[in-house]
Amino acid sequence: MSHTPDTPELAARIAELMPRAKSDLAELVAIPSVADPRQYPAEECRRAARWVADAFTDAGLRDVHLAETPDGSHAVIGHRPPPPGAPTVLLYCHYDVQPPLDDKAWTSPPFELTEGADGRWYGRGTADCKGNIVMHLTALRALGEDIPVGLKFVAEGSEEQGTGGLEAYVAQHPEEFLADALLVCDTGNAEVGTGTATITLRGLANLVVTVDTLRGEVHSGMFGGPAPDALAALIQTLSTLRDPETGATRIDGLDCEGAWQGEPYDEDTFRRDAGVLDGVSLTGTGTVADRLWARPAVTVLGIDCPPVIGSTAAVPATARARVSLRVPPGTDADAARDALTRHLTAAAPWGAKVTVEPEGTGSPFRAATDGAAYKALGTAMEAVYGKPLAFLGQGGSIPLCNVLASTYPRAEIILMGVEEPRCLIHAPNESVDPTEIEHMAHVEALFLREFAKSRR
Repeated sequence: MSHTPDTPELAARIAELMPRAKSDLAELVAIPSVADPRQYPAEECRRAARWVADAFTDAGLRDVHLAETPDGSHAVIGHRPPPPGAPTVLLYCHYDVQPPLDDKAWTSPPFELTEGADGRWYGRGTADCKGNIVMHLTALRALGEDIPVGLKFVAEGSEEQGTGGLEAYVAQHPEEFLADALLVCDTGNAEVGTGTATITLRGLANLVVTVDTLRGEVHSGMFGGPAPDALAALIQTLSTLRDPETGATRIDGLDCEGAWQGEPYDEDTFRRDAGVLDGVSLTGTGTVADRLWARPAVTVLGIDCPPVIGSTAAVPATARARVSLRVPPGTDADAARDALTRHLTAAAPWGAKVTVEPEGTGSPFRAATDGAAYKALGTAMEAVYGKPLAFLGQGGSIPLCNVLASTYPRAEIILMGVEEPRCLIHAPNESVDPTEIEHMAHVEALFLREFAKSRR
């Protein structure tokens, strides 16, 4: 704790703010801000946006307002001018959340902050990404009027839907987000207690594949056997995307043998984090980190076919699946989608008719880590956690990072936050460890002070 002399003072101030942080998070989690009007009223997202605008105005930002983005969502935008000669830092988060999925799978109400017996705080958005909103607020409140840098702030309203509203808005209004360092707070630490920056993100290429074999369903007793089963054809096609022995992703024309050079990910820890059942093997070859952060990974997200209950004795005439491909840095997302399309089309058996509908793609991302902002972050992380800053990859995609990188090529982009593996983001029983909010708020406050020194 000796790296920054005022660390004990800041730590004490942040500890005093934690009851308020819990209250703030409870209020935010209670707003079901799912940015899909087919599932939840759009007013819920506007209500969350107004809450964020009011909170950050109270925390010292100026001209905090709601800006409509091209996809119809509202970004919360504000700023605070820099002291003379000081750098400017952009603080990013998002207030929209994933839907709760299966309510019955939750051990507590998804839109009610609940403290578990393990001390974690449960509820949809507690980590992704409302926990990061509260982290920002706590850091700013701890600094009070003594904020040594200029600030720009944006809270996105449709990140989980992937509809690109903020990306388009940044391109239209680049001056609103120009900063020396961009804190994209929508990731987290390798584990509780290990200060971590995410330096790579996999890109994304999604598509829907449809297989047709018959003009319509026919009776399986009268025609089954020679009549080609579309669902069986789809299953056989999808099975070619993985090695039959190891389960590793195998797509013709795509390099699937990359190696990760950063921090490792212990296999036993991964099994625990991912909830892999006893006796079930992990898929793929190489290290866990290779498979997560350096190689393409294919997932069948869903299949349209007759359900078990209600199915009839008929040969399916058509079946379709939504397929997702995560793409590592160094691989072009559009080229990966094209390779996946060609592979699926060629792999269909029995001359089945294949139609592929491409969905969106997102490019992979790699951060440069040799600048003043990363040096300041390393100092702050070591002061709070007592060990050097760790670097990890992220299997998920944040398309905004590529927009920011191309729009502001001289800015340093840092991905960090409170979303460590036990948070179970996007799944039932999402939670956050409150000590991560406390410690990462401390890191952020120290970072702002350390980064300000880089211009002196």
